[in-house]
Amino acid sequence: MDAFYASVEWLRYPQLKGLPMVIGGGRRREDELIARLNTERPERSWTAADLADIPVDFFPLLRDYVGRGVITTASYAARPFGIGSAMGLMKAARLCPQAILLPADFDEYRRCSRAFKQVIQGIAPVMEDRGIDEVYIDFTHVPGGQREGGRVLARLIQKSIFQATGLTCSIGVAPNKLLAKMASEFNKPNGISIVHEANLQTLIWPLPCRKINGIGPKADAKLQAHGITTIGELAARERSWLVEHFGRSYGAWLHDAAHGRDERPVVTESEPVSMSRETTFDRDLHAVHDKAELGAIFTRLAEQVAADLQRKGYVGKTIGIKLRYTDFKIATRDTTVAEHTNDARRIRQVAGQCLKRVPLDRRLRLLGVRVGSLVKAAELAGAKSSEEDLDLPLFQ
Repeated sequence: MDAFYASVEWLRYPQLKGLPMVIGGGRRREDELIARLNTERPERSWTAADLADIPVDFFPLLRDYVGRGVITTASYAARPFGIGSAMGLMKAARLCPQAILLPADFDEYRRCSRAFKQVIQGIAPVMEDRGIDEVYIDFTHVPGGQREGGRVLARLIQKSIFQATGLTCSIGVAPNKLLAKMASEFNKPNGISIVHEANLQTLIWPLPCRKINGIGPKADAKLQAHGITTIGELAARERSWLVEHFGRSYGAWLHDAAHGRDERPVVTESEPVSMSRETTFDRDLHAVHDKAELGAIFTRLAEQVAADLQRKGYVGKTIGIKLRYTDFKIATRDTTVAEHTNDARRIRQVAGQCLKRVPLDRRLRLLGVRVGSLVKAAELAGAKSSEEDLDLPLFQ
């Protein structure tokens, strides 16, 4: 999907389309926005139905942001300024102070995600879900899937998604998942790119190695240290050399990837390993001095994880926490309980026990709650939940 979160926001605020915009930094409160409109723009009575009429100069700007939040996503108009996902909002404000800042609305993003995937499965049912805004689709046995190298079916999917949701997507068609992922980035937004095996040298090899999904910044830096900057230069290295310098498994994979080889199938049913929720605080918090605030955040995270599990039909029995201190060091702890659960109070209780096993004498930047060892709740139907006391103090 093209700038998915931003595109969903444009459905609500079409007056912002094409403008530099970032999403992140807080929780959405539509009622507060309407109340402020009626106070500051009293020439009319504003309701939630009037969001598309809000003057552009009413929206908050990135330059006025003060806090510790990070960018969830940035619109295409903001990206030439060097802004990207996971960047701190304060840093982004220095790069593009005129960008409009909106809080995230994950409930709406998830609703739109389900809607576009439902459209795809109605056309091409062999689909692998890769997150909220991305899927792999197998065209092989779809009627008309091979016409014009897949372009006809890709156009149908784009048109159908737009008609159903108002959102656009970019599609890469290729012999395998590795190349299709790369091709999907060639012609954004709302583009279609076809890559055949014969196009490897002309379309793929001139690209930087980082364009291969699976080559991160550390591996790329190591490749560059050996004078390898493009995929073509990577392909020119012998497999044995790559294995020697990058290890048996990763080195062999680098060689295959550079030559466009990928045998992974499209997996229609993929069970999640874990689910988690975490938040970065607007200011550093201390377990003693900010006990009440941290306790409320901790409870909310447990409730959110529980809601995610319940919505998707899972229960888990490994419950853990994640902390990031002011020096950016991370601490994690987890505990495996006797019975699977998706109960918020149970998750909060066990996660609270994990907290007792980490140092809490330093200020915190981030707190997270995780549930792993997941199974489908239906498989454990009839199992009784734990009756332990659930009201233990969270921060002591």
